[in-house]
Amino acid sequence: MKRALLLGAVLAALALVVAGCGSGNATPGPDEEGSSTATSTETTTAETSEAPEVAIETSAPGFDAVEVFEQASPGVVTIRSIFGPGSAAEGSGFVLNEEGEIVTNAHVVTDESSGSREPAEEVFVEFPDHNVVDAEIVGFDPFADVALLKVEPDGFELHPLELGDDSTLKVGQPVAAIGSPFGEEQSLSVGVISATDRSVKSLTQFQIVGAIQTDASINPGNSGGPLLDAGGRVLGINQQIETSSGANDGVGFAVPVSAIEHSIDQLREKGKAEYAYIGVSTEPLYPQLAEHLGLDARFGGLVAEVVPGGPADEAGLKGTDGKETQFQARPFQIGGDVILQIDGEDVLSPNDVAEFIAEREPGEEVDLTILRDGQRMQLEVTLGTRPELPASE
Repeated sequence: MKRALLLGAVLAALALVVAGCGSGNATPGPDEEGSSTATSTETTTAETSEAPEVAIETSAPGFDAVEVFEQASPGVVTIRSIFGPGSAAEGSGFVLNEEGEIVTNAHVVTDESSGSREPAEEVFVEFPDHNVVDAEIVGFDPFADVALLKVEPDGFELHPLELGDDSTLKVGQPVAAIGSPFGEEQSLSVGVISATDRSVKSLTQFQIVGAIQTDASINPGNSGGPLLDAGGRVLGINQQIETSSGANDGVGFAVPVSAIEHSIDQLREKGKAEYAYIGVSTEPLYPQLAEHLGLDARFGGLVAEVVPGGPADEAGLKGTDGKETQFQARPFQIGGDVILQIDGEDVLSPNDVAEFIAEREPGEEVDLTILRDGQRMQLEVTLGTRPELPASE
């Protein structure tokens, strides 16, 4: 079984091929195929009588796609990154404020063909009025796939987009995406929020948790562009698609605005972003599995691996003893501790450990309630600073 390395320390994994959304010809990154930031296969538009019905559904009361586009599109930009002779990439972004700050994906303006992720040699930002200006990379965050750019605002008018709130999103809520898919600037697609609280690949061996899933069409070149609510507010930045065909199959993901805010605050201050790190990989415990294993708990995180020398290891948390069991056609490693609570909060869903750790800062102490050999225990863990690769790699 593939285990996701949680935002606190859990390895990233996805069941299907996941492609980023930029377009270009630089060397592929860890989540990309055939280009610097995405697959570049063509999409197929289904010409059926059902298409108008989708448009009607997404034009629900309170959601006017024309109004959203007119309000937000002046603040959406196209980004071109130059990495060297014959090596470039293109994506999207949006204006954050009148000081000239621009937000996009880190994979739009960086490349890891040298073995380490390096910023582009040059970055150009094209505005809807066709002004094209140089941009400085203030910093980039590979963990959240966010980059902060800066242009000189003198001489032309900027149209900042308002940041929204991803804490109250509802499945079925209509949304719009604006960007430059396949270089087609100022393209609008509409859809709904298909799911919330997803875990998706970052540019490291860690996952982005809390991602927004949408069926709004997202393709190479959309990377870094905004996912918008009915008021034209940014809910996230479009980051990747999950596909088995190489084309958009209606499953796209956006980095949530809360993660963007956490990232850009640090990038503005110090040019990089730091995250808390606990150093464990876990598998979700649920009632039927708990009964099968004879555990006195219904939910929690089964500790499969503890990173040697990491914060959890230093605190005495124990991973699996190498034994494995099959249950409901899936393998589970057993014999390790079970994390039941973090600072008194129950671990109920697969992403809870990652999300709880994401809310903390490096150096903070957290209290774990664990189940070991049928006994509940308390452990105190001092969180570390997340490395781009786990210490065991």
